[in-house]
Amino acid sequence: MSPRKPSGLKRFWRDRRGASAVEFALIAPVLLTMYCGMAEMTQAMMAQRRLSNIASAIGDLVAQGSQTGPLKMADVFKVGDTIMAPFPVSGALKMCVVSVTSDANGKDTVAWSKASATGMTNCPAQGAVLTDVPTAVLPNSQSVILSRVSYTYTPAIKFVLSGGLTFNRTYYLRPRKTDAVLWNSAS
Repeated sequence: MSPRKPSGLKRFWRDRRGASAVEFALIAPVLLTMYCGMAEMTQAMMAQRRLSNIASAIGDLVAQGSQTGPLKMADVFKVGDTIMAPFPVSGALKMCVVSVTSDANGKDTVAWSKASATGMTNCPAQGAVLTDVPTAVLPNSQSVILSRVSYTYTPAIKFVLSGGLTFNRTYYLRPRKTDAVLWNSAS
């Protein structure tokens, strides 16, 4: 007597030839999501690091001089745009450089302020009194250069991060050549 062949359903369950393909089909979407998510987060972290470099660099460029003005500030802001490359800067990168002076009583006042773009909400205006400058950074009767930058990172893939992330950085630097960096409209 010849052995009986299993029925079609039993044969289907015993067949292991397509198991790898089925496992891959189940795991592939998870792996693809993880890969795209890690790529997006890595790019966001790179943008955040460049933003820190910009805040430090533009503040340092202004703190090295004894005076600045609109022409020099335009060049300083171009440096910020260059550091941010290859990330897009149009509408996403906003920079602000401010000179803050403290009087003998510890009242911190903005001597001058220059923003790279209009509408930068966290750039204090000239004459504003600041209350958030740490005393260790700005002692009484001294001056400091404050640089603030903001960048809205929008991922290229938009697979995991559908919206943009906004990063902000603030740096304080002491003037090097003089007690305060002065504003000169001619320079």
